[in-house]
Amino acid sequence: MQMRELGNSGLKISALGFGCMGLNFGYGQPLEKSKAVTLLRQAYERGITFFDTAEVYGPYTNEEVVGEALAPIRENVVIATKFGILNEKGEGGLCSRPENIRRAAEASLKRLGIEHIDLFYQHRVDRTVPIEEVAGTVRDLIAEGKVRHFGLSEAGVENIRRAHAVQPVAALQSEYSLWWREPEEEILPLLEELGIGFVPFSPLGRGFLTGTITDKTAFAENDMRNSVPRFSRAARKTNQDLIDVLGRIAERLGATQAQISLAWLLAQKPWIVPIPGTKKLDRLEENIGSAEIVLDDQDICEIDSVLNKIKIEGERYPANMLATIDR
Repeated sequence: MQMRELGNSGLKISALGFGCMGLNFGYGQPLEKSKAVTLLRQAYERGITFFDTAEVYGPYTNEEVVGEALAPIRENVVIATKFGILNEKGEGGLCSRPENIRRAAEASLKRLGIEHIDLFYQHRVDRTVPIEEVAGTVRDLIAEGKVRHFGLSEAGVENIRRAHAVQPVAALQSEYSLWWREPEEEILPLLEELGIGFVPFSPLGRGFLTGTITDKTAFAENDMRNSVPRFSRAARKTNQDLIDVLGRIAERLGATQAQISLAWLLAQKPWIVPIPGTKKLDRLEENIGSAEIVLDDQDICEIDSVLNKIKIEGERYPANMLATIDR
């Protein structure tokens, strides 16, 4: 697989990463640990060197899976994790006070079984703590050798600038895909200006852009999509227009809808690294295949022209989660 650099950070990783959350959190039945470990190692064998997890996933167990899987190949991979979301006993909340950042770092190092975190993201901006204080704490952790690079997730323009002035931000992680293009307005130009990499999560629209989900699809009781307005039956029925058009483009190019979705993201900027997740080897291989698809200017124009005519229905998060997004 081709390699990419996250902005000007010097952090070089595979063009596609692996979003590990869904292995045991958020999307129905967790994958048995031994199978998750095997899948992550298969991802590495197929060229993926960038793995994304978080303290809160599981909750508190996803890092253990990632750590066990990558232990034999630790020196050849980049591990990203996140701090700042509390989820004790299922009760959420944000906390980026310096003492909690340090606590989270130590806990993540232990669960992952590693000596340093390659990329340490603030999971969500905590409006009660100045972003300069957050960046300064991570800067100190970098100086102590416990962290290599600083990242932000779902941060807005002002906080990105302020944080970057204290400690260079290697990467921003936010949602970006064919059905969520808001980052194009202000975020992507800012990242290019500052030399910050971009890591889109949910690059396949939480599975919708694969073409395997319809308005008839029933999700498991513990699947987070049950609470997402964009996944209501009515919204899925309306949004099928995008899938139908994407299917026609994919057929013409001899690819799948998922592959075109990922190839489109990769074509936007050379410092963009999507992190699709999966529980299945065949889907992993399908995703990896997207890195070999080169969309030319005509292909991009066709896709963009179609997207500009389609209105996507439904918010991407329920109201309580939208309230945590920095603007």
